[in-house]
Amino acid sequence: MSHSNEKRQIRVWCDGCYDMVHFGHANSLRQAKALGDVLIVGVHTDEEIAKHKGPPVFTQEERYKMVRAIKWVDQVVEGAPYVTTLETLDKYQCDFCVHGDDITVTAEGIDTYHLVKSAGKYREVPRTAGVSTTDLVGRMLLLTREHFKGDKEYTVALDHSSNLGTDSTARSPYTGCSQFLPTTQKIIQFSSGLSPKPTDKVVYVAGAFDLFHVGHLDFLEAAHAQGDFLIVGLHTDLEVNRYKGSNYPIMNLHERVLSVLACKYVHEVVIGAPYSVTADLMDHFNVDVVCHGATPIALDADKSDPYQVPKRRGCFKILNSGNTMTTEDIVQRIIRHRLEFEERNTKKEKKEIAAMQALEKKPTQNGDCKTTKSVVV
Repeated sequence: MSHSNEKRQIRVWCDGCYDMVHFGHANSLRQAKALGDVLIVGVHTDEEIAKHKGPPVFTQEERYKMVRAIKWVDQVVEGAPYVTTLETLDKYQCDFCVHGDDITVTAEGIDTYHLVKSAGKYREVPRTAGVSTTDLVGRMLLLTREHFKGDKEYTVALDHSSNLGTDSTARSPYTGCSQFLPTTQKIIQFSSGLSPKPTDKVVYVAGAFDLFHVGHLDFLEAAHAQGDFLIVGLHTDLEVNRYKGSNYPIMNLHERVLSVLACKYVHEVVIGAPYSVTADLMDHFNVDVVCHGATPIALDADKSDPYQVPKRRGCFKILNSGNTMTTEDIVQRIIRHRLEFEERNTKKEKKEIAAMQALEKKPTQNGDCKTTKSVVV
């Protein structure tokens, strides 16, 4: 006999491009999930995105994978339509659709949520202040100024950054212009709040995890499979800059903490972990196995091997995640994409200006003023 008073689960729908997934996207999905019980996320195809806003940086397969790994997501719908329809909500038995409080429009300039809005099936959550894809791309462009400066290398001034990005003045030279204000509240909202059980096999990995991407994801999935409880140590901004150089990291420590915490394979994060894995750290967290990916390991500042302790204890393991993607690859890909995008726009503007000039040269009848509207293609 079924109990009619059993609470029906509220199913929530979100959709988007999720190109260059960052903790801002994760935060809006967290807020959406909090409005119901089950979160279904529709992700658009490369073709749909190219039609409405230009080609995405990441392929649909990469984007589907990134969204699936966000811990608040229960199901991903591949190839969701660009305009959210009531048919889509019904098909997945969703009660309403949730989106951030920014406007998204189609190639024709139509609000992509007008149908669900007029049916009263639309809810809004505030955007995460201080982070956006545009902002992150801006930071990457800062990093690659040498493109535009000829042979003059663009370097970072380290003198005023001794505060490690921990106070409001820390417009860290590495992260350029991060306006993100971290709070303990935000970390608590992202944290799993779990502790390892006495019987759990604890796995520890450490790194920068800068601009969290599919390569990181595959590695963390492989590390998670080595035991029951995965702890990720995140190096400070200064430490990352020491071994990566240039303007790295692109994301400051607080942003990297949230990016990693949003991943469903991660149970806990050490904020500002020591570069060398110490006996103290291993004993404190009862670490059974320490893993590292197939990327080269930089020596510590004193030229020692940062993994000598776990190696001595016989519990160090190199994992091959089968994914060779690095943060540098991502930066190159995004910069290349951005330059192509700007070039396309410049060409389009030139065409429009030429068309307008051609019209202005034509003698107009009855003094009618002919103007051309610039159309988003």
